[in-house]
Amino acid sequence: MRYSRQNKILDIINSCEVDTQEKLALLLKKNGFSVTQATISRDIKEMQLVKAMTPSGRYRYTAGTGAVRPVTERFVKIFRETIQTVAHSGNIIIVKTLPGCAGAAAETIDSLGLPNILGSVAGDNTIMLVVSDPADAPAIVAQFEEMTEV
Repeated sequence: MRYSRQNKILDIINSCEVDTQEKLALLLKKNGFSVTQATISRDIKEMQLVKAMTPSGRYRYTAGTGAVRPVTERFVKIFRETIQTVAHSGNIIIVKTLPGCAGAAAETIDSLGLPNILGSVAGDNTIMLVVSDPADAPAIVAQFEEMTEV
């Protein structure tokens, strides 16, 4: 539930100007997540959200500057607990996750900084990765499968 909620928070702050925890709680409630102010505060801290100035001079929550963050045990745990299947065809890798968890899993993949992945697109429960060379796809799939083993 936490990963789904945090994924929804990212969706909300990327699509709306959210300047207060109260507004974020209201938008989460409209999306089916009943949360307290304490939960919002914890999520903001865990997700390392910051307030940035908009062109209009107001402040809003944002996921940060887009700087590459190191892969932490938390990212690996999210990846391990949410991935259901990984498959490839040519230079495309498809990763299936639990509902609402593709964004968090894609962030983990992006944080790995694998040079052979040109980009990723995450939906609700599916991530599509484009690999520069189809010959690299099996090794990447094997790496993801190794990460999901307990």
